[in-house]
Parts: sequence; structure tokens; C-alpha cells
Amino acid sequence: MMDISNLWAALEMRYPRSLSCPWDNDGLMVCADPHREVKRVMFALDATEETIAEAIACGADVLITHHPMLFRPLKNLHPFSVSGSRTLSAVGGGLAVMSFHTRLDAADGGVNDALAEKIGLTDMEKFGDEESPELGRIGTLPESMTAEEFAAMVRDTLGTPSVKLTGTQSVSRVAVVGGAGKGFIGAAMDAGADTLLTGEVDYNTVLDAASERFNVVEAGHYYTEAPVLPVLADVVRELCGAECFFADSNRTRQI
Repeated sequence: MMDISNLWAALEMRYPRSLSCPWDNDGLMVCADPHREVKRVMFALDATEETIAEAIACGADVLITHHPMLFRPLKNLHPFSVSGSRTLSAVGGGLAVMSFHTRLDAADGGVNDALAEKIGLTDMEKFGDEESPELGRIGTLPESMTAEEFAAMVRDTLGTPSVKLTGTQSVSRVAVVGGAGKGFIGAAMDAGADTLLTGEVDYNTVLDAASERFNVVEAGHYYTEAPVLPVLADVVRELCGAECFFADSNRTRQI
């Protein structure tokens, strides 16, 4: 077993702040007692009110998320704001919260490696833009598919209710960027991809991509990032032997 401060140090070594985008605020969000022993850890994509309450209820010492619990600076601390309420709930419950955002996107074994592996890509390489040159991943399918076949495979593999497909090109070389991948379409094209798999892109951007004979598959922000959670849990088990739990923070529903 190890305490919270040592677990944080070990995870920060594995997922260093140097990989984070300059605008990001990932890291150790809340920690009232750094010397508390880590026995139980909850994993979720987001530190919502519900996931914080669920973590406290199951006796977790740490909640590890992808999206930062505190993205903007706190100007005050009271229960009448979302950030204030979450912070007070975590501190009151003795829960430390760690968030690994863009550093986890870019890191080896992170969000995009997990997504690429989930859909069966091989011959993987890193790609990105000027700000994050190694954030995305690009790889090859075992065999070429039609755009419709690839989109259906992604839907079934990720367990998302539906995907949005724009483009009609045959799919062989796929770039993946979990979450919001709008800014990486040009870099994916330059890297030799015929398709980008991401969570969400705006309407006009995907239309422009299709005009350049490039496919975009949007499988949902949550579903393209959630595959990393079991990977994170394996890392934590290896580090400290903690009991691991998962919470579903996805609030989006199809009606």
C-alpha cells in the first residue's frame, strides 16, 4: 500500500505535466490529507456531483478522472456554485481527486492508445498539431473496410448508441483523437490517414473534410475516451494494489 502523496508522485512520473497542453489545468485537484493510505480508488471520466458522491459512498480514498474537476480558477468557495459544491463535497468526504486530461491523451498507454487498440489498429504512430505534436495516434486496420462498415464496427466495439459518419472513402489508415478532435483533421490528412475517429466535430468542418475525400467518424465524446479507464485502473493496481471501482459519468442520452 502507499499513501496519496506517493500515488500522485508515481502517476505524475508516468503521465508528466510536460505532456499537457499549455491551457490545461489537469493535475491534483483536491487533497485534504496527502498521507491517507490508498486502499480504494474510483475511476470516472468526469468528477461530477454524482461520481464524487458515489466514490465517497463506496469508501474510495481517491477519485481519478480524465477531465479536470477544476478547470478554471476558483474565485470563491461555497456550495452555491458547481465547482465550489464539488470541491467541498470531496474535501468533506476525505476524497482526493486527481485529473489527467491532455497529458493522458498524449501519454503512452493513454486515451488515444487505448482507443486505437480497442478498434484493432496496428502499425501505430503518433501525430498531432504544433501545440500537441504527439497527442493523436494513427494506425492501420487489419483489412480495408467501406466507410459504413468501419462506422458500424466502431459503434459496436465502443458500445455507443450511434455514430455520425461523414465521407464515403474506403477506410484503411485511421487517425484517432478521443474527445473533441476538430483541430486535428488537417494533421491527420498530412500524416496519411483516410479517416479520423473522434468524439465530436462541428458540421461545417466535417463537410469540408468530406470535400477533400476524407472521412470523419464521430462516436461521442464519452465513448471515445472511456476505454482508457480500465487501463488507468491496471496502472494503479500495479502501483499500490488498491481495489478499483468505476463510475459512469455520461449524462447524454438518446431519446
